[in-house]
Amino acid sequence: MKYRDYYEILGVERSATEAQIKSAYRKLARKYHPDVNKTKEAEEKFKEINEAYEVLSDKQKRQRYDSLGSNWQGGADYTPPPGFENFGGGTYQQFNFGGGDMGGFSDFFSSLFGDMMGSASVHRQSTGSFGGFDFGSMGQSAGRTRTSRSTRTKKSSQDSDITLNLNVTAKDLFSDTPITVKYNDMSKCPYCSTSGGFCSHCGGTGIVNENKSVKVKLPKDIKAGQKIRLKGQGRTDAYGQKGDMYLIVTPKDNEYIIDGSDLTKEVEITPPEAVLGCKKEINTLHGTIGIKIPAMTSSGKILRLKNLGLPNKNGSFGNLNAKIKIVLPEHISAEQIELYKKLAKM
Repeated sequence: MKYRDYYEILGVERSATEAQIKSAYRKLARKYHPDVNKTKEAEEKFKEINEAYEVLSDKQKRQRYDSLGSNWQGGADYTPPPGFENFGGGTYQQFNFGGGDMGGFSDFFSSLFGDMMGSASVHRQSTGSFGGFDFGSMGQSAGRTRTSRSTRTKKSSQDSDITLNLNVTAKDLFSDTPITVKYNDMSKCPYCSTSGGFCSHCGGTGIVNENKSVKVKLPKDIKAGQKIRLKGQGRTDAYGQKGDMYLIVTPKDNEYIIDGSDLTKEVEITPPEAVLGCKKEINTLHGTIGIKIPAMTSSGKILRLKNLGLPNKNGSFGNLNAKIKIVLPEHISAEQIELYKKLAKM
């Protein structure tokens, strides 16, 4: 039989880390996947890539493979060392991916790892899951109709879409600067389905949890509840295709109430200021301005300030509603209390 250099097949060094092996595998699998690459050579190359990953992604298999030494070259005549020929017990049989026309593992693989590919491993392969890619229906790929392919792609795309609530402030909606959206993405572990032992990547949970971020520039005149679509920012599906991310705009501001392009902000005044009237300086998105509070203004009264709200598509701006709130001073002197008593008697 011929020796297979799994490191050479994946294009990595013998000292490659798990992450480097994973990255190399995913790139090659996307390139040579039969649904993407229709050449005759792609199918055989695809099988070699998966076999190499089956070995190098599993600590036990990789250790056994490395014990053969590093002096071998791919394609060289190979005879198993003493003891290796008995690993399979003479009963190991190659098995196929899913439908069966993807081909089985090589004789070289069988001679080394037949004893490690028991019924549990065969069952996993028969479900069509290998390294994060789904090959369950690959056996019928030649006769698959355009409709079934479209249905599969649509469903796969929906499964890989991500929908998040995007909490935004009035300043976010006013600014032209892109905002950073941080999120936590949970997905099925792409490794543990290929290994019979403990998966160190996900800790045996079957789920990987990653902290991610993406920058987004908010469209002008975006409204609460509207969705922003970020094409290709979703999860990667079983066929290497990227889903989309949908951000649902959710206003969340401690200073302003957001209503379309109009804003409402509380302006605090004291009881004397409410009775006598006053001038106040308030901060707006457009800068600091002075406003006049008329005499005898009640709490809850709204003063409309034109063109000091959020931008519209046509270049204009909404209004800023200054909502009056009468508040007492934090500290009141004894003399002031006596004056309030006199006012109450009047």
